[in-house]
Amino acid sequence: MSAAPMNSYKNQKAIWAGIFLVALALPAFIYPVVLMNVLVFMLFACAFNLMLGFGGLLSFGHAAFFGSAAYVTGHAAKEWGLTFELAVACGVLVALALGWIFALIAVRSKGIYFAMITLALSQMIYYIALQAPFTGGEDGIQSIPRPPVFGVIDVSSNLALFYTILVIFVIAMLALVRISQSAFGQSLKAIRDNEDRAISLGYDVVKYKQMAFVISAGFSGIAGSLKVFVFSIATLTDVSWLLSGEVVLMALLGGLGIIWAPALGALIVVAMQYLLAPYGAWVTILQGLIFMSCVLLFREGILGMIRDLLNRRRAKPSTSPN
Repeated sequence: MSAAPMNSYKNQKAIWAGIFLVALALPAFIYPVVLMNVLVFMLFACAFNLMLGFGGLLSFGHAAFFGSAAYVTGHAAKEWGLTFELAVACGVLVALALGWIFALIAVRSKGIYFAMITLALSQMIYYIALQAPFTGGEDGIQSIPRPPVFGVIDVSSNLALFYTILVIFVIAMLALVRISQSAFGQSLKAIRDNEDRAISLGYDVVKYKQMAFVISAGFSGIAGSLKVFVFSIATLTDVSWLLSGEVVLMALLGGLGIIWAPALGALIVVAMQYLLAPYGAWVTILQGLIFMSCVLLFREGILGMIRDLLNRRRAKPSTSPN
């Protein structure tokens, strides 16, 4: 390995280590519930990016996986008395199962047809959440407890729960980065860029898309399950099409070419929700103007634009005096 790539790799490790250390100290300055909300939606947006940014599949129904996991996790913790990790596992398994069903139905379609099928399927999940007896209807599942992790680690305090979610977030993000850099992730890119050529090379395109869909649904389920313990409630908002639209915006704002780029978009969206809250009904208009400006100015997302600028700067030949 040459010195330049080695140094670049070491620099990346140093940057991420620094970010992690800063995150450990943030609860001293910012309310932990706000930080946990940011982490949850960062993970959700990055999970969605695996499907859109790498698989080229635009789904308008991803809230189905986030919300279904939230409901099942909340029910498992409150009614069944399961521990933290078992309740989360139940939610993720349901999200994976739904992702598999959605993939079987929708993946063979393309473009707007795929998007509309996922939206229709998501609306079916919304109706089930509204009518099913265990979901609480419009009231949702409330007063969800925070059971101990592995039956031992107490996460009843916001600070303890924050550090637990931070660890899970880091592990999940490392897994997503590893998946995106694997042969599977590179194959998804090839299919996204030129599906016909990938087919001619012998790739089972439908199988790859289905796998991307299911994996993305599983990580979205982790985010939904964690959200339940942050706010101790699971509601219809978690499965609404509005949330599906929000995660698309998060991905577009951050950028689609880098697996973790939508985390920045999620940070911007969640921060706006808190900072613009005092403006009441004007929030929607202000958010719309900000989103429109970002999409028009940063076609490849904010981090995508920064990456392109750095690449151009490196590619620019240096001029030295004779």
